[in-house]
Amino acid sequence: MAGEAQRSDWRDVAWILLAVGLLIASGYGLRDPWPADEPRFASLARDMVASGDWLFPRVGGDLYQDKPPVYFWLLALSYAAVGSVRWSFLLPSVLAATGTLLLVYSLASRLHGRRAGLAAALLVACSVQFVQVMRGAQIDPTLLFFSTLALWAFARHLLLGPDWRAYFVGGLAAGLGTITKGVGFLPLLLVPLYFAMRGPRWGLAPVVVGGWRWGLAPAGFALAASLWLVPMLLAVAGSADPALAAYRDEILFQQTVQRYASSWHHLKPWYFFLVEVIPPLWLPASALLFWLVPRWRRDFAARRGAVWLPLFWVLAVVLFFSASPGKRGIYVLPALPAFAIAASAHLEELLGRRSVGRLSLALAALLALPGLLLAVGQLAGLGRVASLLSEAGLESATPVLAFGLAAPLAWLVAARFAPVLAWPAVLACLTLAWGHGIAPQLNPQRSASAFVAGVLRQVPPGRELGLVAYKEQFLLGLDRATVNFGHGRWREGPAEAYDAAAWLAQAPRSRILLVPEALLAPCFEASARTEAGRTSREAWWLVSNSPAPQCAARGDAGRAIRYPAHPIG
Repeated sequence: MAGEAQRSDWRDVAWILLAVGLLIASGYGLRDPWPADEPRFASLARDMVASGDWLFPRVGGDLYQDKPPVYFWLLALSYAAVGSVRWSFLLPSVLAATGTLLLVYSLASRLHGRRAGLAAALLVACSVQFVQVMRGAQIDPTLLFFSTLALWAFARHLLLGPDWRAYFVGGLAAGLGTITKGVGFLPLLLVPLYFAMRGPRWGLAPVVVGGWRWGLAPAGFALAASLWLVPMLLAVAGSADPALAAYRDEILFQQTVQRYASSWHHLKPWYFFLVEVIPPLWLPASALLFWLVPRWRRDFAARRGAVWLPLFWVLAVVLFFSASPGKRGIYVLPALPAFAIAASAHLEELLGRRSVGRLSLALAALLALPGLLLAVGQLAGLGRVASLLSEAGLESATPVLAFGLAAPLAWLVAARFAPVLAWPAVLACLTLAWGHGIAPQLNPQRSASAFVAGVLRQVPPGRELGLVAYKEQFLLGLDRATVNFGHGRWREGPAEAYDAAAWLAQAPRSRILLVPEALLAPCFEASARTEAGRTSREAWWLVSNSPAPQCAARGDAGRAIRYPAHPIG
């Protein structure tokens, strides 16, 4: 029996790894970083390795104070190990996805049995938001892993314990999450929730109150946070550079407390997550609420702490982000694994119901239908379909045809043998078609690699190239040293254009500027220029000779930042 259980455990892990391979890692290495954030983070990590400065992240040589550096460290380590941006920039996300699913499996299995654990892990794996986010090189996959690790550790202590080592690990994970993204501390809320529920009626672990060991999680949190915070503060204190002091103040205050309390963008109503995010983006998990809510109500009456402690934490996370005026759908992703763990007590039963199987078939049909219609239209030679594919940047319709044919076939097979598998099967068809066929075709335009190569061919040998209001993806395609005038300076109005004009005016015969069309006036509209091409939905121009004198007089050529050449690929 023990040997059979062990084989079953490994079989479960194999299913989880297969899900990661199909849904998350398909197409790995076949595209470059895409906007908005991936090129910024990839170039930042590459620069960390090249410069050896791992404490103060920089974009294009300019300080980047929007986020703490843990994710950038992982990205830089991946680049250092692999030696290629294309083959390394998605590695932290794939590993985070794998770790998150294994943690969900482990915890749900311990709470409700092995089959419940596998069902919970696969429910997370095929959720829309999980697939969307984990297939990209964002900070959030790493945050999700650390949050889930903290959830796993705290639940080991509070639901299955006492286990003080796990409790300490929970604090460490929350601390690492916080220096990955400021909201990483949220798993700590499980502890006050435990005390609010404490008592034999909730079936929680009988942990002694008032002991010194309750300080282990805060100690672990402080230890993890200090890995970056202490060296950074010491470096700022020992430097006379005002830019480092500004970095410290913005990342500790403006990008955390101020951004939460009085956000200046992504303003949404209080019900945003409940109406616009969780119902569509947590599918198919959110669709199970029809069956889960009555069961959770009975669990509450029976005081099942193993269900309601993670569920209370989900509610706390949603309330926390709903209270801030600034909201993005990605914010509540860390609550998805806890949602699945709370649901896992009933998943084995629900997944065996015919009604849930019919739901899976219906959702999968909605996913497969657009691809089927496009495939039929393409095979029928409809001009409108060909025009749509061309406008999308697809030179070959083969991946669309493959999905349009494979998805209905997968749907039919699932309908015959296991209807509940219709959604993951059709979703896997989509991720395979996207990763191996569609994304590689879109890559030259989305990554701007073709545009940058075209620009470099137009810059005469010996001319120094300066970038004005550049896009971060440009940095990854440069084969020579360039100059830029800072990152994200659109907030300063025309100041960047003035500085670029001052730089160009110093040596107009040996320098050239790449300028977006929107910034030609008033500094460069009278200068000699040639169109460099189009990318990021705007035209770009190569500007040479003298700029407008009044602009050069108002600018500071000393703001120019020299950005060295890096290996491409």
